[in-house]
Amino acid sequence: MSAAIVRIVSELRSIVAAWRREGLRIAVVPTMGALHEGHLSLVRSALAKADRVIVTLFINPMQFNNAADLAAYPRTEHDDAAKLATVGAHILYAPNAADMYPPGFATSVSVSGVSDGLCGTFRPGHFDGVATVVTKLLLQTGADLAFFGEKDFQQLHVVRQLVRDLDIPIEIIAGPTVREADGLAMSSRNARLSLAERNKAPRLAEILVQTARQLSSRESVVRALTVAREAILAAGFSRVEYLELRADSNLAPMLTLDRPARLLVAAWLGETRLIDNVEVALPRAEALHQAAA
Repeated sequence: MSAAIVRIVSELRSIVAAWRREGLRIAVVPTMGALHEGHLSLVRSALAKADRVIVTLFINPMQFNNAADLAAYPRTEHDDAAKLATVGAHILYAPNAADMYPPGFATSVSVSGVSDGLCGTFRPGHFDGVATVVTKLLLQTGADLAFFGEKDFQQLHVVRQLVRDLDIPIEIIAGPTVREADGLAMSSRNARLSLAERNKAPRLAEILVQTARQLSSRESVVRALTVAREAILAAGFSRVEYLELRADSNLAPMLTLDRPARLLVAAWLGETRLIDNVEVALPRAEALHQAAA
């Protein structure tokens, strides 16, 4: 059965209110459309934990700091609706920009700390746009659960922080990064890659995984990241924006692997910016020490 398409917040809230009267548990999966298996995996997880699932589709102009990037973002609502029908989402909420940001709209949600550095440095204002629209979508849907992918790991931290700080009564659940058969993290931006670029793109994940293993084997963080950066450029990427080891819990920069960590990267392949991250396992002694503690 196809998901009902809803565009007006008052209509959405009326439906949600009826679900509430039935005592149903509600989940939301926020997206900007151009859905792929990564999104659909989040929808399946939501369906496993909730009685009703809302998928939002809104290409948020506030989180783009490049007008050309916004214009080029794929708009595939018809195909997205068809994909959602195959997994059983109940509502596709696709509001218009004029309704989300009407004349006179003057509010912005800004989350400091976890938004600093990484994508926050290279995409000024991006996380303010993310935080603002996510806050609106969580309040509009009134869901009990919200599902976000770990591929956008810094974004996940921003969302968790704003939910805590603003006392929004919702549980944030993270879904693992979904990858193509060759290891490339799924992303709507992958469609922009030329055939030659697409053949090079999986090297990013390969280098991340290899570097994570080296770090877990007590390789110097500075040395491992230097070698990895050189390897990414040698693989055909034109620029590495960042390649950093950060604490898994709060994204604090790390020069020593002494707690659970993530290796995060953003790099350009032609005209396409790719991001990815992998977990870094603690060296055995540190892992045993933390487990004992």
